[in-house]
Amino acid sequence: QVKLVESGGGSVHPGGSLNLSCVASPSIFSAYAMGWYRQVSGMQRESVAVISSDDSINYADFVKGRFTISRDVDKKTLFLQMNNLNPEETAVYCCKGGDSASTGYYTDYWGQGTQVIVSS
Repeated sequence: QVKLVESGGGSVHPGGSLNLSCVASPSIFSAYAMGWYRQVSGMQRESVAVISSDDSINYADFVKGRFTISRDVDKKTLFLQMNNLNPEETAVYCCKGGDSASTGYYTDYWGQGTQVIVSS
């Protein structure tokens, strides 16, 4: 069962912008927190931004005001607006969320990711 589907990645020049989207199943979208994570080639996955069900938000320090996480409740979609991108931010960006609908206990799920390439 596909629970999270990302889109919006692509190739941009340094300083460019992208808006990533993640369509989530209703059970995931309505429960706890959802977030965006990224994995640079050869590195461990790291958190970019997380938004909780009460709308509290945590950003990674490297965001420095350039990224904005938001969500559309009606469309069950999570967004990450990324501005002023750096080449070091080339990575696969993944959406994470969880629910207990499938297993009876809370389980995290990951989308397959969307590729972001920042280069000149």
